[in-house]
Amino acid sequence: MTHTAPETIFDLAASDMKPTREFALWCDAHDPLASFREAFEIPCDAKGEPLAYLVGNSLGLMARATRDRVNEELNDWSTMGAEAHVHGRRPWIKYHEFFREHLAELTGALTHEVIAMNSLTVNLHFLLMSFYRPQDSANGSRRRIVMERGAFPSDRFAVHSFVRAVGGDPSVDVIEVAPRDGEECLRHEDIEATIQRVGNELALVILGGVQYYTGQVLDMARITRAAHAVGAKCGWDLAHAIGNVTLSLHDWSADFACWCSYKYLNGGPGAVAGAFIHERHHKNPPPRLEGWWGTNPATRFQMGPNFDPGPGADAWQVSNPPILSLTPLLASFDQFHQAKMPRLIAKARAMTGFIELSLRTRDAEHIRVITPSSTSERGCQLSLCINRDPVAARKLFDSLLPRGIVCDFRHPSVIRVAPAPLYTRFIDCWRLIEALS
Repeated sequence: MTHTAPETIFDLAASDMKPTREFALWCDAHDPLASFREAFEIPCDAKGEPLAYLVGNSLGLMARATRDRVNEELNDWSTMGAEAHVHGRRPWIKYHEFFREHLAELTGALTHEVIAMNSLTVNLHFLLMSFYRPQDSANGSRRRIVMERGAFPSDRFAVHSFVRAVGGDPSVDVIEVAPRDGEECLRHEDIEATIQRVGNELALVILGGVQYYTGQVLDMARITRAAHAVGAKCGWDLAHAIGNVTLSLHDWSADFACWCSYKYLNGGPGAVAGAFIHERHHKNPPPRLEGWWGTNPATRFQMGPNFDPGPGADAWQVSNPPILSLTPLLASFDQFHQAKMPRLIAKARAMTGFIELSLRTRDAEHIRVITPSSTSERGCQLSLCINRDPVAARKLFDSLLPRGIVCDFRHPSVIRVAPAPLYTRFIDCWRLIEALS
C-alpha cells in the first residue's frame, strides 16, 4: 500500500484492504479522526489496558467534557438556585434550544422540526397519538399499520398497546413484514408490495431506520414515498440510525421520527431522547398530548387556561427538560459537529469492511455475517451468526470479555459488533478478529 493524504485514507482503506494486523496499525497511524478518541473515556481491564469497546450500538462512551459540563450545571444550581433558569451560563428556561442545530444536522431536518424530549418509547406513544388516527378517516377505514415482524420489542409493545387503546385489534390492524424464508434481511420490494396491497386501508408505516438485530439500513426515502403514494403516513424509529448513517428526514418528507440518545449519540444511560415532526404538520397539527412546556414561551408565564402552542416541534413537549440528563449530549454533540458525519461514515465503512473481509478470509465456515455487505445498506454494525449453534455462540461470546473485547449477544446465536468511528481504532477491530478466530 502506498501512503496517501489523510483525507483519502478511508477511501484507500476500502479499495486496498488487507486482513492483517499491519494494515490495522497503518490505518490507525493515518486516521484523520484518531484525535477524537482522546475526547472519550475508554473503559479499561483490571490491568489498566483499554478495552476494545465494540458496543456503541448499546451504550456509547462518555465524552471527557461531560464531567465539566455537568459540574457547570451543578455549580449554577448550588450558587443561583432558581435564578439559574434565567441567569445560568446556559439558562435552563431555554435549555432544549441548545440542541436544535445539532439534532437538525444529524437528522437532516430543519431546526424547528426537532426537539430533545422524553425517552424513545414515550415519544413513540406521543407520535402515535398524533399520526395514527383511524377514527378520523372516512368510516374508520384506514386502520392498518405496517411494521416489521422483527422490530425491537418496545416498538411492538407500543404499537400493539396503542392500537388496543383506540379500540382496535392488533391481530387484524397490524400488518407485519418479514424476511423471506431462509433470509435474514428485509427486501424493499416486499415492503412496497405490502404497502400497495393494504392500500387505502393503510394508516401508518412505522419501521426502524436501521434494524437492531441485523444492522440492515432501510431505504427510508423509498419506503416513505411508497407510504405516501397510498395516502398513508410514515414514521421512523431511528434508535440505531442517528449518529450512525446519513439522514435527510426533511427532504424525504417523513411525517415523524423518534430516537434514543444513549447509543451512538453517547448521551449516557437513560439519556433524553428526541423527536422529529415535519414542518407541514406544524400549522394545522393533528391532535397531540399537551403540557405547559409545549406552550408559546412568549405567553407561557401568563398561566392562561388555553393551550397556546409553541413554534414547530416544541409544541409536542409536555414537560420542562431534565437538565442534568440532557447535559452530556452537549459534550458529545461537539465531537460530532467537529468530526462531520460523512467522515465518520467513511471510517465506519472501512472498519466494518475490514472485519468482514478478515473473518471471511479466516473463518467463513463458522462465522457468517448477516448484515448486508453493501455499504449503502449498513452502518457501523456487523451481526455475526455463529455457526447457527446457540451453545457454541454463547460460549464464544463469553470468551471475549476476558480477552478485553466488549460486544453484545442476541438470542439465539448472534454477536453484534459496533465499531463506533469516534473512538474505535482499527487495532480494536483486529483484536476482535483474532479472538473470534
